[in-house]
Amino acid sequence: MVLSDRIIVPLDVPSPVSALTLLDQLPEVAFWKVGLELFIAAGPAILQELNQRQKKIFLDLKLHDIPNTMAGAVRSAQSYGVDFLTVHAPAGRVALEQSLAQVAGDRLQLLAVTLLTSLSSRDLAFDLHIPLELPEYVLKLALLAQESGIPGIVCSPQEAAPLRQLCGPDLTLVCPGIRPAWAQSQDQQRVMTPTAAFQAGADYLVIGRPITHAPDPAAAWARLTAELAAI
Repeated sequence: MVLSDRIIVPLDVPSPVSALTLLDQLPEVAFWKVGLELFIAAGPAILQELNQRQKKIFLDLKLHDIPNTMAGAVRSAQSYGVDFLTVHAPAGRVALEQSLAQVAGDRLQLLAVTLLTSLSSRDLAFDLHIPLELPEYVLKLALLAQESGIPGIVCSPQEAAPLRQLCGPDLTLVCPGIRPAWAQSQDQQRVMTPTAAFQAGADYLVIGRPITHAPDPAAAWARLTAELAAI
């Protein structure tokens, strides 16, 4: 698999029309992420469209609820034909295990979200009142998810190297907070360049605004893929 096939581009747009426009602008993108904003606006129809275009799909709903509700949501998501689906690791061991028990077949893979990349060490300490250093907190959540059988983790690229060392080669690491050197970091606090993130052990990278908010998204995608080809 070429590195560009391991780039996931978010469809972080408010309407189906905007989503279709982006899909048409970026036909070479193989893997797309659908988050809460678009899924609430468009519903499963946008997933059907992506499947018709033979795209891989990351359904990023970040499920976090009581175990029975999370398990039911995962069971329902099985019918959507998606590749990744996110659940929050802080939901706890029982919720993670019951969610995993709903996965049937080879396509759907659950990913546990450790800590949102918009949160900093200060947020963790002063707002959330969690008495752990940020890296330690992320590692503990990752281990909880792995012990619960979850096959993949969503984490900051800055945590990719220690997670890879701690959890081994089989855990899938999906990293948002990726910004090429020529892009602004915006509201992400823990960022890294694509090259550095892959070298740190990431399997997939989520790269959004540097591509989708560029004046010419196709040109931005071409620039990114050229950089990855040189790795």
